[in-house]
Amino acid sequence: MSPDQGAAVAPSTDALPNPLPRPADELGRLRAAWARPRGWRALGEINNNLIGPLFVATALLFLTLAGLLGVLIRVQLAMPGLTIIDPATYNQVFTMHGTVMMFLFAVPAVEAVGITLLPAMLGAREMPTPRLGAYAYWIYVIGGLAFFSSLFFGAAPDGGWFMYPPLTSKEHSPGINTDMYLLGIGFIEISAIAGAIELIVGILRCRAPGMTLGRMPIFAWAMLVFAAMVVFAFPAVIVASTLLELERAFDWPFFLPERGGDPLLWQHLFWFFGHPEVYVIFLPAAGMVSMIVPAMAGTALLAHGLVVTALVGTAFLSFGLWVHHMYTTGIPGLSLAYFSAAGFAVSVPSGLQVFAWIGTFAAGKRVRIATPTLFVFGFLFIFVLGGLTGVMVSATPFDWQAHDTYFIVAHLHYVLIGGMVFPLLAALYYWAPAIGRPLSERLGRWAFWLLFLGTNLTFFPMHFAGFAGMPRRIYTYPAGMGLELWNALSTAGAAMVLAGGVVLLADIARNFRPGRGSDRSPWDSGTAEWLPSEDFGLRSIPRITGRYPLWDNPRLGEEVTAGRHFLPGTLTGRREALVTSPAEALPQYVAVIPGPGFAHLVAAVGTAGFFLSLAVSAVVPAAGFGLVALAGFLRWLWTGTDLGPLPARRDGVGAGLELPNYVTGPLSTSWWAMVCLMLVSGTAYACQMGSYLFLWLVNGDAMWPPAGMAAPQGGFGAAALAGYLASGGVVMLASRALRRRDALPGLLLPVALLLLAGGFAADLMALWEAGLRPTMHAHAAASYALLVWQGFHVAVAAIMAGYVLARSWAGLLDGTRRLSFDNMMLFWLYTVGQGLAGLALLHGFPRLLA
Repeated sequence: MSPDQGAAVAPSTDALPNPLPRPADELGRLRAAWARPRGWRALGEINNNLIGPLFVATALLFLTLAGLLGVLIRVQLAMPGLTIIDPATYNQVFTMHGTVMMFLFAVPAVEAVGITLLPAMLGAREMPTPRLGAYAYWIYVIGGLAFFSSLFFGAAPDGGWFMYPPLTSKEHSPGINTDMYLLGIGFIEISAIAGAIELIVGILRCRAPGMTLGRMPIFAWAMLVFAAMVVFAFPAVIVASTLLELERAFDWPFFLPERGGDPLLWQHLFWFFGHPEVYVIFLPAAGMVSMIVPAMAGTALLAHGLVVTALVGTAFLSFGLWVHHMYTTGIPGLSLAYFSAAGFAVSVPSGLQVFAWIGTFAAGKRVRIATPTLFVFGFLFIFVLGGLTGVMVSATPFDWQAHDTYFIVAHLHYVLIGGMVFPLLAALYYWAPAIGRPLSERLGRWAFWLLFLGTNLTFFPMHFAGFAGMPRRIYTYPAGMGLELWNALSTAGAAMVLAGGVVLLADIARNFRPGRGSDRSPWDSGTAEWLPSEDFGLRSIPRITGRYPLWDNPRLGEEVTAGRHFLPGTLTGRREALVTSPAEALPQYVAVIPGPGFAHLVAAVGTAGFFLSLAVSAVVPAAGFGLVALAGFLRWLWTGTDLGPLPARRDGVGAGLELPNYVTGPLSTSWWAMVCLMLVSGTAYACQMGSYLFLWLVNGDAMWPPAGMAAPQGGFGAAALAGYLASGGVVMLASRALRRRDALPGLLLPVALLLLAGGFAADLMALWEAGLRPTMHAHAAASYALLVWQGFHVAVAAIMAGYVLARSWAGLLDGTRRLSFDNMMLFWLYTVGQGLAGLALLHGFPRLLA
C-alpha cells in the first residue's frame, strides 16, 4: 500500500469485529520494544510514563520554591517598619515569586499533567512526538534551576514579573538583572511552545479509533484549547522580550519616547500574552474538574457540549482582554468601554462551567466525599470569589480606584490559587492511583483544610488593606495607616498555607511511588486512562463507542489486556503509535516513534546554556552552546525521524486493517507539527508588524518614515520580491523533480538558497541604502527588527536545505521517502510568504501614506 493510501479505511470503527487472538510472543515483543534503559542511560528515556511524572514533580518543586518566597514576603510585611531583608533583595524576591509561579510552575504544571495522562486518556500508547516532549522537560528543568539560582547571586530580575519599561531600560536598570529575565526566561517560552505542539498533534492525531471529537474527554478538549492559546499568546512575550533586549544591548529605541518609541508598546505586547495566560492555566484546571466531578458524582457531566463550547469561548474572549490591565494608562474612553464589556462577557462561559459542575453533583445519586472532592469544593468557593472581584475590576471607575493596590493582589491570588492550584491538587489525589500508589486520605484532608483556611486567611484581608490604600510591591509601610491588622492576618494565613504544604509534601514523599498504577479506578471512573497499562501503555488500542468507555463496557479492560483490540503488538519491532484522522478518529497509519536517546538532552543543554550565557553577556560560551544545541537537533532529526517504510509483519493492526508505517505530506504527524510551528512564527511576526504600526500611530504624524528619513529604496525592494518568489518557485520545482525522477536534483536547492539569501540581502540593502540605521528612531528600529526575524528564518531554511542535501547524498531521500524534503519545503514557502508580507509593510505602507 502506498503512503498516500493510508487514509483508505472502513467508514466506521463502531461496527468492526474484534480481531482474532494474537500469537503468544506479541506481549514479549511489545515489552522488549518499550523496555526502559537501566542506570544512567535512563536519562535518555522519552516515554511519557517517565517524563510526565518527572514534569509534575519538577513543577511542584518550583511551586514550593515560589511559595517559600511568598512566605518571606509576608514575613517582611507582617508589621510596619520591618527590615528582615533589604529593599534591593525584596525587589528580587517579589519579582521571582511572580515569575516562578507564572512561568516555572503554572504553565509547565498543566502541560505536565497533560503529557502524563493524555496518551492513556485518549486510548493511545504515546504521543506522536515524544522526543519533543522530553526536550521540553529537560530545557525546563535545566534552565529553570539555573534561572532560580540567580537569586542567590543578586542577579535575579527585580522589575516585577511584568518588567515594565522605562523601569527596566538600560538607564534605570544597568545590571544583568533585567537581562536575566529577558533572556533567561526565553527557554521557558520554548519549552511551553514545544509542549503545546506535542499536545496539539497528539490530541488531534493519536486518539483511539472511534473517539470522535464529540466523544473526546473534556480534559483533552481543555488541553487542546490550552495548547492553541500557547501557540497564539506566547509569541507576543517573546517579541516583547526580544525588542527590549535589543534596546538594552544595541540601543534600538523601541520604548524610548525621545526617539519615537513608547513604553506602552511593551504593555500591549506583554498583556496580549499576560491576560490570556490567566485562562491558559485556568482552562486545563477546569478540564481536570470536569473529569473529577462525574466520577465523584457517579454520573455523566451535565451539558458536555456546552462545557466544550465554554472552553472555546473563554479562550476566544480572553484575547480581547489585554487592556484590562491598562485602564489607568490613558487609553481612550471608547476603547475602555469595549474592553470593560469584554471583561464582563468572559465571566459568562466561566459561569456556565460552574453551573454544569454544580448540576452534575446535584444529579448524582450519591456524591463521594473524598480528598479530590474537597479540593474541588475549595476550588469552587475560592474561584467564584475571585471571579466576583474580577467583575468588579472590569468596571473602569472601580479599577481606577483599586489599581495597583492590594485589592488587585487579593483578586489575582484568588483567581490563580482557586482556579489552578486547588484543581491541580484535586487531580493529584484523583489520578495518583492511575500512575502509581495512591496518596493518603487522612493526610490529604489535613492538607486540604490547612490550605483552604490558610488561603482565605492570607488573601481575604488583602481586599481591606487595598481599600485602606496599601499599594502593591512596597517594601514596608508606616504605622498608623490602619494596615497592621490586615497584614498580621495575612502573614498568619501564609504560615497556615506553609503548614498545609508541608503536610502535602510529606504525603507525597511517604506514600506516592510511580509505577504501573491500579488496574481499576478507586473512584469507579468511566474514562480510558483507568484501563490497565504497563510501560508501553495499553496492551491494545481500544475501540471507543462513547464518552465514558468503561461505563459503556465494564469488560473493556479485560479485552484490552487480552490484546483483542487494535495494534496489540509491534509490527516493526519498534515503538509504534496508531495515528487516526483528526475529526472521526479513523485509523490512517502506524507511526514508528523514536526510542531512548541523548540527542534531545544535548539539544536541551545547549538551548538553556545559550540563553543563560547571553543573559550574563558571555558571548563566546553562548556561541558554543548554540553549536551544541544545533548538533543535538541534527542528530535528533537524523536518527529519530524520516525512517522510511520499514519491513513489517503482515498480520495487520486488527479488525482486518492493513496500514502503512510511513506517510508524508498532510497525513504525517510531523507535517502537522511543522504547521503548528509556522503558526507560532507567524504570530510572532504579526506582533512585530503590529509594533511597527503602533509606533506609527503613537508618533502622531501621517509621515512615515518621520521627516528627515527616507523610505526604503524601491529598487532593492523589487529585487527582494523577485528573489523571494524565484526561491519559492525553485523549491517547488525541486519537489516535482523529486517526485518524477525519484531523486533530488543536486543543484536546485543551492540555487533556491542563493535566491532566498539574495532576496534577504536586497531586503536589507533597501533600508541601509536609504540611510536608515536602527539606532536613529523607532521607525528604523522596528523596520530592522522585522528583517532580523526574517534573517533568522532564512538561516534556518539554509540549515534545513543542507540537512536535506546530506540525506540525499546518503541515499536517505527519494520519491517515496521524502518526509524531510516536504517539511523543509513547507517551512521554506512560509519564509518566502513572511518575506513578502514584510516587503508589503516596509515598502507599501509608507508609500500608501504618501
